[in-house]
Amino acid sequence: MSIRQIKRAVQERGLTLIELLVAMVIALVVTLAVTSAVTFGESTKRTTTSVNDMNQSGSYSAYLLDRAVRSAGSGFTQSWDLGVFGCKLQAKLSGSVILPRTTVFPAPFEKFLGDAAGVANLRVAPLLIGKGQSSDGKSDVLMVMGGNAAAGDVPRPIISAGASDKIVRLDNTVQLKKNDIALVSQVDQDCLLEQVDGSFVDSLNNELVTLDGKYYTAGVGTTLTSLAASGAAYLTPLGNATAGNVQFQLFGIGPNNTLMSYDLLRGDGTDTTRALADGVMEMHALYGLDTNTDGILDGWKAPDATGFDVKTMMESGALSRQVVAARIGLILRSPTLEREEVSLTIPAMFADTGLKRDEVALTGDARRYRYRVVEFTIPLRNPLLLPKS
Repeated sequence: MSIRQIKRAVQERGLTLIELLVAMVIALVVTLAVTSAVTFGESTKRTTTSVNDMNQSGSYSAYLLDRAVRSAGSGFTQSWDLGVFGCKLQAKLSGSVILPRTTVFPAPFEKFLGDAAGVANLRVAPLLIGKGQSSDGKSDVLMVMGGNAAAGDVPRPIISAGASDKIVRLDNTVQLKKNDIALVSQVDQDCLLEQVDGSFVDSLNNELVTLDGKYYTAGVGTTLTSLAASGAAYLTPLGNATAGNVQFQLFGIGPNNTLMSYDLLRGDGTDTTRALADGVMEMHALYGLDTNTDGILDGWKAPDATGFDVKTMMESGALSRQVVAARIGLILRSPTLEREEVSLTIPAMFADTGLKRDEVALTGDARRYRYRVVEFTIPLRNPLLLPKS
């Protein structure tokens, strides 16, 4: 055999069994190493994404609640002592009574104010906190009322009734616009939600206003006619129906850790709730009080403290006047169930208020989720702008 043939035979020779086994072992080790790296990276990615989602949900929820609560009382705070704070609210939508309602609110607000009798007694207040009145009894429910009236929140005395039951005579109609929503109130009487007729034209020489439209309310017991004829009633602009800037809302926690809202005035024409943000497990809140009305926060009260339960707060205009801030705490839970335990407790909240909510011990699979507490203080700018006394 020639040298060339020997070289060709060597080059064409295959792998031996030992070489093949060694190659397979090396390939398996590399595969295991790459798989472990990919698995670890994916696990880290899921955890990071989960925490980021939780942070974003917390930030967005805080933004929504801050925007609503900060404007609580807008439109009617200046009329707080003119029969608005604590008045029983009558409202109609397209001829159908929506307030007071005869049934409980839709879930998760069915426990707010206790029962149908409590709901029927709903009254006007910038902010109310229903302690543990969510569906599961763990979270608080917030009621926030406010508007954005172009008329500068200025109440107008009703001088007299007009030629028909829908017409009232005011001392002036400056800045009133067609389709404006307003409250007609009188001390110790029900207040009526009304709407300025769509044909109204603003005029300095016009003192008459026709109240009509989808929110026109003739009233039962306390009627628009009787209020207008009393000479002691006021019309307070809240906002505009077309602009949709009158916000009478409930906020609470619904199924699947979802922050929900409900429009008391049913601006979209439906009696349904709306999902706002996910990942919010519980919501708790405190009242910040200015007890001597000097414009300075004096302390915090839990919504289940004696004299500060939701029924008492709702019916007392003087107590609602004292509420100048809210402290809200949200418990967020990540959507990812981890392979191992990552949390032993839910952190405490409200530690600096004197009303600390202690850590909550976790058991079982609850320890395999990540938790975060977001708490923030929101000033109620409208009560804070009232004259000091």
